[in-house]
Amino acid sequence: MGMSQRRRLIAPLALIAVSGLALAGCAEGGSSGGGDSSGKGETVKISGGITGSEADLLNKSFDQFTKDTGIKVVYTGDKGFEGNIVTKVSGGSAPDIAIVPQPGLLKSLVGTGQVKEAPSEVSANVDKNWSKDWKTYGTIDGKFYAAPMLANVKGYVWYSPAKFKELGVEVPKTWDDLLTLTKTLQEKTGAAPWCAGFASGDASGWPGTDWIEDLVLRQSGTDVYDKWVAGDVKFTDPQIKQAFDAVGTILLDPKYVNAGFGDVKSINSTAFADVAAKVADGTCLMTHQASFLSSNFLDVKTKAGAAPKVAPDGDVYAFVLPGLKEGENTIEGGGEFVAGFTDSAATKKVLEFMSSPEFANARVKLGGVISANKNADASLASSQFLQDAMKTLQDPKTTLRFDASDLMPATVGSGSFWKGMVSWIDGKPTDQVLSDIQAGYKN
Repeated sequence: MGMSQRRRLIAPLALIAVSGLALAGCAEGGSSGGGDSSGKGETVKISGGITGSEADLLNKSFDQFTKDTGIKVVYTGDKGFEGNIVTKVSGGSAPDIAIVPQPGLLKSLVGTGQVKEAPSEVSANVDKNWSKDWKTYGTIDGKFYAAPMLANVKGYVWYSPAKFKELGVEVPKTWDDLLTLTKTLQEKTGAAPWCAGFASGDASGWPGTDWIEDLVLRQSGTDVYDKWVAGDVKFTDPQIKQAFDAVGTILLDPKYVNAGFGDVKSINSTAFADVAAKVADGTCLMTHQASFLSSNFLDVKTKAGAAPKVAPDGDVYAFVLPGLKEGENTIEGGGEFVAGFTDSAATKKVLEFMSSPEFANARVKLGGVISANKNADASLASSQFLQDAMKTLQDPKTTLRFDASDLMPATVGSGSFWKGMVSWIDGKPTDQVLSDIQAGYKN
């Protein structure tokens, strides 16, 4: 991440094609069936990093589309998608459609020469249904390739409203308020108030990059953030170190982490999704994670045997990580992009559908996710929290910046930055970590 909705198990990009894949005939793609010019009767194969129950729901999102068009859609999730897809495409094993979680990865795929420019109908849908920024993220070298699909709002702090009420504390309105709250909770309970998990297979460390990105936005503003993403502001710049120092006041303090799991170093051995259960049972009072953590609570059971209630007066809820000043409305987000590899009529129909409000509504209604599609119905989201998050994304007054590591070159964003966060938690000095991350630009 984001990412498939979670950017789980993301490996550094393999940019060297394995020609044996093509020789072995392992191609994932190729619309099958004896369809006509409308695509009816064909099967369109989609690949991405979304797995588990979310993959099942994604497949279900196409049920009505299949009834209406006669085009069958089969989505297959791959936990190693982000690390495998460039090699597969280069080796002749591209799916009909790929759901790409990172603009940087999209650029690498376009570099293979196999990604088709988006059909005109898709381009028109994006112009009508999304802000210009979202279309920019799917555009490479002036050509539009990939429409946005789902989205997430990053920078939430998940907490237990019941525990907050019991302890007599309130949601903070500024960063300093959050630090004061952290100290207060530790003193009241005698335990660490925060929990965090950076473990995500080869992608371990990415939850830490979200922390840093949020603080760069809040401390230094959008101009510095944009220059940092572009590589004009280096990781060794004092403004980036300032963000690390701010995050370190929480994540590197053994009094403040890692509730329910161990000490500071246990952050690296804790799976990022495992924090959901600890927040739900009140063991962990706060954790920093994107809106998509709400879907993890669907897999958690309370003592009563039901999923925890996600509501301001429920078992869990979340507030946006506050800025330096009260009321700041700048957020970080993420999402996926839909790229096509064939020109078949069926593939084009699926791409057009996936860029429409109808697809967004179909998937959002099934639960656990949101969309930035301006014409989708936010009231269909499966909780009050997700409805609010979706409205935030759709609000033209919101200043949104895409996840920085997803926009950076893969050697940095999904390489040295992720690895650097792991090293930082393990105790490597900040200056050395920043230097190591910056060195990713030379690889």
